[in-house]
Amino acid sequence: MPRIPYKTDQEAGPPELVASIRKRRGGRLGALDRILLYSPPFATGWGELLGRVRSELGVPMALRELVMCAVAVLNAAEYELHHHGPIFLSCGGTQAQLDALRLLPAVDTALFDTTQRAALQLAVEMTRHVKVGDATFEAARRALGDNRHLFELIGVIAAYNMVSRILVAVGVEATD
Repeated sequence: MPRIPYKTDQEAGPPELVASIRKRRGGRLGALDRILLYSPPFATGWGELLGRVRSELGVPMALRELVMCAVAVLNAAEYELHHHGPIFLSCGGTQAQLDALRLLPAVDTALFDTTQRAALQLAVEMTRHVKVGDATFEAARRALGDNRHLFELIGVIAAYNMVSRILVAVGVEATD
């Protein structure tokens, strides 16, 4: 059970916010939604920010999902991995790669290409130390090839560190 109880359908509100979340989620409220609805302003901002992070950035979706899964593993956020692991696979990631993330901070150089390795090292350093070393930053810059993609990848890692920290602090379970 989570440390803050999930809002029930009867408790969830306001109605227009719940309706917009249900529309985005295919008609249902997930466990995280039921926690976020304790603060309608937070739930609204969350949906706007993370919706854009998941779907509107220029950095390739497969790379976004890779670092989302890496952050989930590094922070022991099973709910996050439960939801983003399948998306990573649908974007072309392999089960062997997904399994190898459990070994982070070690990165299997045979399973990940140069760009993926640079992104994973960036995720490890941002998640574990906040400060990113110059060599890691430059490797990510070279691998991504432009500052927009570099900045967006940094933003994805930062955003999903926020997500995982809330999931873990509250104890949101990977049940949906």
